[in-house]
Amino acid sequence: MSTFINYIKDLLAEFKKDNVPILAAAQAYYYLLSIFPLLIVCFAIIPYFKIEPNDAIDFMNKTLPSEMASIFEENIISLIQTPKGGLLTFGIIAALWSASGGINAFIKAVNEAYEIDETRSFIHVRLLALTLTIGMIISLVVAILLLVFGNVILGFIKSFLGISGSLVVLLQIARWTISILVITGLLILLYRFAPNKKLPLKHIMPGALTTSILWLLISLGFSLYASNFGSYSVTYGSLGGIIVLMIWFFLTGLTLMIGAEINIIHQRRNKGTN
Repeated sequence: MSTFINYIKDLLAEFKKDNVPILAAAQAYYYLLSIFPLLIVCFAIIPYFKIEPNDAIDFMNKTLPSEMASIFEENIISLIQTPKGGLLTFGIIAALWSASGGINAFIKAVNEAYEIDETRSFIHVRLLALTLTIGMIISLVVAILLLVFGNVILGFIKSFLGISGSLVVLLQIARWTISILVITGLLILLYRFAPNKKLPLKHIMPGALTTSILWLLISLGFSLYASNFGSYSVTYGSLGGIIVLMIWFFLTGLTLMIGAEINIIHQRRNKGTN
């Protein structure tokens, strides 16, 4: 118990020393700039899958807070109704480059937390950010599909194979476990390659696992709060959706920095055992 309390004290001390909320806020700004071009390209692909605009809007309304979903509604309808081949040809590269700005901000923030200078070249860092962005997209798509469409998939398996209730419970647990493992795998890559420092796997696992669980809980909790209790549209009017998005990005940046700080503390405490 005393060890856990000392960890918390060290974590709070690192928070204060590294100005973690400011680093999280900086990340949120770049994530906001990154998300729109990325979503535009994603939804530009949808028309080729013959998905109806109303189905896409219903999906957004069910999975996002209402203020956040309203931001994308008009663009979604336009993109789905009119396929844009040129956007797919040139937009993916531009969108990925813009989206990598968010990861680039995380690289700078985690270097700040480790108190190390960036000696890698601009091209090296940007290509690293681009690669990690692609990995992030794949990981989040897999995790979101399992969480959002998990019940649909389980219903299909149940009707097709006639599985029992106990097996359904196990599959429910499995989809959450797989989602956590996928996100943890991405975070291991982030914490391993983002800092300008070679770190062994044992020094990044605690932060990666903590962040994956914490991020899922915070995202689900904040989505429920914003959908049922938040009144951002009343307070901020048409800017309510942007405010919700910024808060979620800030919480995401905060959880990423919590994981980085946990890894720093873990490395410091185990330095003599290497």
